Amino acid sequence: MAIALATLGNGCFWCTEAIFKHLEGVVEVRPGFSGGAIKNPAYREVITGRTGHAEVLHITYDTERVSFDKLLEVFFATHDPTTLNRQGNDVGTQYRSAIFFHDRTQEEIATKTKQALEEAAVYADSIVTEVTAFEAFYPAEDYHNDYFSGHSDEPYCNLVIQPKVKKFLQHFEADLKK
Repeated sequence: MAIALATLGNGCFWCTEAIFKHLEGVVEVRPGFSGGAIKNPAYREVITGRTGHAEVLHITYDTERVSFDKLLEVFFATHDPTTLNRQGNDVGTQYRSAIFFHDRTQEEIATKTKQALEEAAVYADSIVTEVTAFEAFYPAEDYHNDYFSGHSDEPYCNLVIQPKVKKFLQHFEADLKK
């Protein structure tokens, strides 16, 4: 097993954790925060938008079973990378689209992937996803872990997360954990 880390911000981490945990080769998905100005922020601070952090997933993955390219394919397919500081009804810098690269290879892959999607005009609007060097990850409080599984009957989960998960499961069926 060859372990690596990816840190991705693609909106509400409740939504995105529910997706990435099903992907073959993903060992662990931790919701948390990156890209902000203070150390160890609490969720209640981050959601104000004043800390500068993005809600992110810190993904531990086996590079022998899933590539960073595949993680980015899922990343771009499961959120809107063209809306600045917004995903659906979630608005603020904490919901921005961001790739926090861990090394030069990830930076190159992220930059090339973003550029290729722009050149192919996959989206009607320009991609606003930031590609930024990873500095720190701060785990969210424990109650955020695997949130969708424990709260699937709540309206937000039913209306927002469930359709995203369903779309992911259909589109990436060949890439799901066995």
